[in-house]
Amino acid sequence: MSVRMRKKKNLIPRLEACEALLEREPAGRKGAWRALFPGKERLALEIGCGKGKFTAGTAQGEPEQALVALERVPEALVMAVEKARDLSLSNVRYIIGDADDLREYFAEGELDRIYVNFCDPWPKKKQAKRRLVHREYLAVYASLLKPGGEVIFKTDNAPLFDFALEEAAAASFGILGVTRDLAGSGIPNVTTEYEEKFMALGNPIHRAVFRRG
Repeated sequence: MSVRMRKKKNLIPRLEACEALLEREPAGRKGAWRALFPGKERLALEIGCGKGKFTAGTAQGEPEQALVALERVPEALVMAVEKARDLSLSNVRYIIGDADDLREYFAEGELDRIYVNFCDPWPKKKQAKRRLVHREYLAVYASLLKPGGEVIFKTDNAPLFDFALEEAAAASFGILGVTRDLAGSGIPNVTTEYEEKFMALGNPIHRAVFRRG
């Protein structure tokens, strides 16, 4: 999830120090991301990685998977990429970019999995098309996923979750593993920074998997 943040001192040199994990020209990798990660079983995308807790934890916990993390706010992404560098992770890369440009970055059928965690709910009805689980975004995800590929969605926002289930059905995704209490479900889970804050407030976390037919 993208966040509003104050400008960070030394942002440019900090990013340059992590250059090996950054993809400055992601469009040039379109259709060829797997070449960066030889031997990996899956290629996944995280949309809106924020400060990168989920990214790093997932990359550590699933070494057989390659993960590309997208974030449009450089002040957040620099913290994410520094986490990966400090952990010496080799199965993750980062893009400073926007979800509206995904078709420029990835080829059709290139991805096995897409993570959408705690995206902005855009609560007003007229803002619905800006939600990252609107059917128009889901159609883009479907085009980038292999047959059988999955979108894994988490949120603490119940109305957004209900909306996402409706949109996924409308976009012809199969809907699996729906839970409205992730902590109590027994499903293995890597948390995000936002997720931990919401859980501390007692907010239940909702999760679903949308599978491309």
